Amino acid sequence: MPTTTPALIADSATSGFRQGTIERRDLRPDDIRIAIAYAGICHSDIHTVREEWGPAHFPLTVGHEIAGTVLEVGAEVTRHCVGDRVGVGCLVDSCGECEPCKDGMEMFCTKPAVGTYNAKGYDGEWTMGGYAQEVVVSERMVLRIPDALELDVAAPLLCAGITTYSPLRRWGAGTGRSVAVVGVGGLGHMGVKIAAAMGASVTTISRSDAKAADAVALGARAHIATSDPDAMRAAKGTFDIVLNTVSADIPIADYVRLLKPNGVVVNVGLPPSPYSISPGSLIGGNKAVAGSSIGGIAETQEMLDFCAEHGIAATIEVVSAADVNEVWDRVVDGDVRYRAVIDTSTITPA
Repeated sequence: MPTTTPALIADSATSGFRQGTIERRDLRPDDIRIAIAYAGICHSDIHTVREEWGPAHFPLTVGHEIAGTVLEVGAEVTRHCVGDRVGVGCLVDSCGECEPCKDGMEMFCTKPAVGTYNAKGYDGEWTMGGYAQEVVVSERMVLRIPDALELDVAAPLLCAGITTYSPLRRWGAGTGRSVAVVGVGGLGHMGVKIAAAMGASVTTISRSDAKAADAVALGARAHIATSDPDAMRAAKGTFDIVLNTVSADIPIADYVRLLKPNGVVVNVGLPPSPYSISPGSLIGGNKAVAGSSIGGIAETQEMLDFCAEHGIAATIEVVSAADVNEVWDRVVDGDVRYRAVIDTSTITPA
């Protein structure tokens, strides 16, 4: 019989969370049962529950930044043992047989991949995420959290970390390269830390100078406020990579102008409106506007190991389950610096 675990449950797009219980499946031979210690709050959780990205399947438990320890393993599990420190990110299954899966890009599985929440699994059941005390996941989708990373600060790396690490690695952030990170928030603060650790010269860009001092403390060498047109003009043609982490509409042409020849504006945020860009502004400097998703399982493990090696972790505040509804509003208002993480031990259903 499936087991139950305490969880935060949303019954509709407007209900907020209640504390209750959800079911987790019995272990299959390749499954791992994880005791969740911390679950990061990602803006994607909010978009999903509030149906800003389309209809959601309720009741729903979200959360895809999961860190904890192994409680139990199936008979065929070989990679993890009881007591191991582990994490789960945005995926809980893929076919493992298609070309993207074999290439280590499980997120592009053609079956398709199964998300950690609000997705229908291959067994026909809807997935429920990490705002809970336990989760059951195939060992193929479970990451090892290095001992150098505490579980609370590691949890956001499973989404915010890999979402910024993957494009920076792909587009060659490193020594001698200049990177601008647009937005100093849950994603952006990780982009700054990771790009700086890769050896790049990092500049942050946001609407004002309110986070300029924070940006420097995170590893940036400079900060530009888009409200200062002189500063934007002075930065023209100075960056190899512009990493856009914001989901608000931006004047994309202004950011393309910041690029050196062969530079790229790569987007990990999801603005609501389409971009409008002249092909000539790209052709004139061999420039590109690109997008980037998360990363595959192998690359996510690489990111965790990189962060452990370089002493990188998310900057967080730990919150109680009872405060999550309020914290979600603070995330939307940009009032969390820089990632809120739920202590799942505080989930206490009546």
